[in-house]
Amino acid sequence: MNPPDEIERAVEAALFAAEAPMTAEELSRHLGGADVAPALEALAAHYAGRGIELVMRGTSWHFQTAPDLAHLLRREREDVRRLSRAATEALAIIAYHEPVSRAEIEAIRGVQTAKGTLDVLMEAGWIKVAGRREGPGRPTIYATTPAFLAHFGLESRRDLPGIEELRAAGLLDPVEAVFAGEQDVETGGEPDEEPDEANEA
Repeated sequence: MNPPDEIERAVEAALFAAEAPMTAEELSRHLGGADVAPALEALAAHYAGRGIELVMRGTSWHFQTAPDLAHLLRREREDVRRLSRAATEALAIIAYHEPVSRAEIEAIRGVQTAKGTLDVLMEAGWIKVAGRREGPGRPTIYATTPAFLAHFGLESRRDLPGIEELRAAGLLDPVEAVFAGEQDVETGGEPDEEPDEANEA
């Protein structure tokens, strides 16, 4: 095996020390304009199948624990932080329809969405403000982040499960029940109550 070249070593060191995932462009600027694409490919191949892997999420690269070994690193006591149903639904809508405005999220959900719901998702780093929609009022629009892809082990939004996969997992049952009239959902009702949203992620 040939020893790694200096650019490859520099890329490896930069990603290892980085506080957040980095794009190839950011790495190149950090390393004085070097062509980092071959180094990234070589490192990804080198770490494939090892205890840690070099992966790309969206357009950013970072090291992560091999998925099949993650259980070995979990602490015996974990602080379980769960999303409310409203936050889960909002996140799913944003992931599948981004970029979307709050009004568009509410139109799909059929109820108003409390401001705290989107705040929780932004604090978790899973969504971001993606600009403003051209039109009356220029509403803020939201999109997912590389942190969202990394948390759920997705390379891109193309890897999101399809409708049939969601249905097979039983995740569409409550939604389909609503549209079937089995639950009474009033459009334009009071905003979702978000108890303890500050403790959710």
